[in-house]
Amino acid sequence: MGHFDRLQFVGRISYYLGWISLLCGGLVQLHIGVALFTAISLTKRNLFEVSVVLFIICMASELRALALAGSQASAGAGKRVMAA
Repeated sequence: MGHFDRLQFVGRISYYLGWISLLCGGLVQLHIGVALFTAISLTKRNLFEVSVVLFIICMASELRALALAGSQASAGAGKRVMAA
């Protein structure tokens, strides 16, 4: 698994985990399953902070993957020009 694939994988996983934590925060806000989240010591604020952090990780890894893909594409194009 290359760097590009690994970064996209991390971005995808953190994206979905961010949505899950955001949905859990919404459930707590609507007072659905509050006992479950208080039993594991998660408050609305903690769930919101986790979702924000996961979305930031998702954006950072996706931007790094795009930058890596762009640098690999420009390096490949430079090699083709030099070979011709």
